[in-house]
Parts: sequence; structure tokens; C-alpha cells
Amino acid sequence: MNSFEKELDALDLSKAGAQLFELARELYPICRSITGDGIRETLRTLGRQIPLEIHEVRSGTKVFDWEVPKEWNIRDAYIKDSSGRRIVDFQKHNLHVVNYSAPIHAEVPLEELQKHLHSLPKHPDWIPYRTSYYQESWGFCLTDRVRQSLTESKYEVCIDSTLAEGNLSYGELYLEGRSSDEVLISVHACHPSLANDNLSGVVVATALANLLQGCDRRYSYRFLFIPGTIGAITWLALNKETAGRVRHGLVLTCIGDAGGFHYKKSRREVAQIDRVMAHVLRHCGEPFEVLDFSPYGYDERQYCSPGFDLPVGCLMRSVWGTFPEYHTSADNLDFIRPQQLARSLRLCSAAVGVLEADRRYVNQNPFCEPQLGRRGLYRSTGGESISEQMNARLWVLNLSDGKNSLLDIAERSGLPFRSILDAAQVLEGGGLLAERVATS
Repeated sequence: MNSFEKELDALDLSKAGAQLFELARELYPICRSITGDGIRETLRTLGRQIPLEIHEVRSGTKVFDWEVPKEWNIRDAYIKDSSGRRIVDFQKHNLHVVNYSAPIHAEVPLEELQKHLHSLPKHPDWIPYRTSYYQESWGFCLTDRVRQSLTESKYEVCIDSTLAEGNLSYGELYLEGRSSDEVLISVHACHPSLANDNLSGVVVATALANLLQGCDRRYSYRFLFIPGTIGAITWLALNKETAGRVRHGLVLTCIGDAGGFHYKKSRREVAQIDRVMAHVLRHCGEPFEVLDFSPYGYDERQYCSPGFDLPVGCLMRSVWGTFPEYHTSADNLDFIRPQQLARSLRLCSAAVGVLEADRRYVNQNPFCEPQLGRRGLYRSTGGESISEQMNARLWVLNLSDGKNSLLDIAERSGLPFRSILDAAQVLEGGGLLAERVATS
């Protein structure tokens, strides 16, 4: 058993869930965006949990067909009625402002103001989340109930923001392993007060990095905490050589709600990460669905663009855009659950465990079955059905021909990878297996 397997076995789901939720609670009030002080504050907070390196990329930097935008910061925003009462108040909820709104302070006729308002008639007490990253404009998001109450002819409108030359910030943690081949874990950290999308991914990735830090690692691991879309594009543009070392990758998002798991395959659809995720999901004890690749979604679509075609899939619980709370104020701390966060961490850890331990063995006694009983590796009495443990040993002996990996054997046998791994370790200890040495 390697050190990561020991860490995974020692994982207390109740304690882990409470810690994950507490970090989400700390991060939730911050008004994040794709640039600015909000995402920096978030990265600094994460930096107290893991040794995160924060990178700054100047506005105007050319990144493939895109350009790093101006930096946006906001101090206050409101809509006031004639009595001076704040009808809409950014200080009460940061979703009230269209993210990246240009500054304005003016009296605006109601007819004109309505063109800049966003609400959800089907959910009259929820505030929508809207952005305007790449087209300079301004706007407010409010409950439809408040919107319907607007009757005065004009209102005082103020958005105290700045949109100026600055930087795009992202966080990166590199954990060196015995191999320079990398596993990439990527999360977007740019949304304001939204819990499932994507503080859930942020806190689970942070905890996974913590688990890996003190372990002996076969692979090297790179964790990215980035602004959605433009962050992944920027990292890829500045790290083309590094990207070439990525052998497996996961984008984590929406993994804290009560829904079952969904895994979206990489563009390759048969990459090892796709097989690993399908396997661990099959044995996780929760409802799940494996989805085919599509070129729409989160940052997996940048990593899987044809010029890179990296083996990166996306793990979710409820799929983005399919649950009513998505991109609304209802995606709050009540929408995510500590237990679900912890189980998502356990699933990610199980996937890492398979990647770390998967290898090929050669049966040292391939002509008929070896006599396991005299080696203490078989039951002492016959007649009853064999156990999973014994079945795993027989599968490993039969398929360990130097061609099949432990994951191949687990898939073919239908047994959990951990049972196959335990069997291989026992058989290797008994001198019946030897690890195949890869040749260049």
C-alpha cells in the first residue's frame, strides 16, 4: 500500500465534509470576477491552505485569438428611489450587479433602466447571475418581485467600479512526482457568490492537493485555480510545452449538490482518464452517468481543443445549466452539502489512486495455475463459492501477461480496482508476479 492509499483509507468523510464546507463558507461572500481584487483575495485565502503560486498576466496580452481584458474592480452599487432608499443594493448581494459593469452614476428614467435589468419571472425571489466581460455595458440583477414593484418615473443609479489596465490573476500549484508526466486538476475560481458553481470545485481541488502533498507520487500534479475560459486560454498560451506533459486531467465543477455524478469524457473519449472515471464511478455506490464529449461546457473545451487535444474530462454532480439554481442566488450555501463535497473528494481521490497504482505485471508461473494453497494464498477447505479476494487473485494471475494493466483486469473482471491491486500486491509478495519494466 502506497502513502496515498493510506491517506485515502484514513479519510474521515464527516470531518472532511465539515472542513470543505467551512472553506466554502469563508470564500462565499467574495465578489470574484475573471480579473480584479476578488479573485486575488480568493487565491490568497487558498494560499493559506496550500502553497499556491499566484501569477499575474498584463491586460492586452495576446493569448491565441484572445486578449487578456482590462481589470475590473467594484466598490459599491445601488438603485435608489426618490426617498433615497436602496431598492437594489450590491452590499447585500454581489449578484445584484452585472459582473464587469462599467461605472455609472446618473438619474435614469424607468423605461431606460428596464433595458439594463435582469430578473427571473419563473423564480421571482431569486437573483440571476449575469456577466458582460467582453462588451462594455452596465446592468443590475434583482428579484422579479422587486422589479415589478418599480413604479417611479426615474431612479438614481450608481455603479462605483473601475475598468482599467491591470492584470489577470490565477493560482498554480505544482507537486513534483517521480515522473515528469503530469496530472492536471483545473477549476474555475471566478464566479462571485455561487456555491456549487464553482466553490464546490475549488474546495475539493484544494483538499485533494492537500492529500497529495505529503505523499510519494508516481506522477507530477498541477493544480490550476483560474478564471473561466480566458484563464485556461491564457495558461495554455503561456505554457504550451508544459501542456504537452499532461497525461491525464480533470476539470471539477458543480460537485457539491445532492445530484448524482456526471462525468463528461475527454475529446479522445477512450483516454485512460475516461476509463478510470468510468471505473471508479461504477464502484462508488452513487447514481452516475457518463456523458460523451461535446465542445461546450467548462474549461475542458479549451484543453480539448484540436491543437492540444489533452486527455481532460469534466466531473460534475448536477450538470451545469440543467438545475434551476444554476447561475442564481439560489446556488447558495444551503444548496451544497458537506457530505456531498466529501464524497466528491473521495471519488477524485479514488481516481488518483487508480492512476498512481495502475501498472502491468507478468505471471512468473504462467503454465497452469500455481498451487496457491501451499503458499497460504488459497482457502484451506474447498466446496463453497470463492470470495471476491480469491476471485481477484485468479483474475490477476490469468491476465498478467505483460500486456494487460491492473485497470484492464479490473474492467474485464468487473471487480473494484482496489481488489485487483490488493491481489497483485499479495501475489507479487509471494513471488508469483513481477512488474513489467517498460522499455523505451
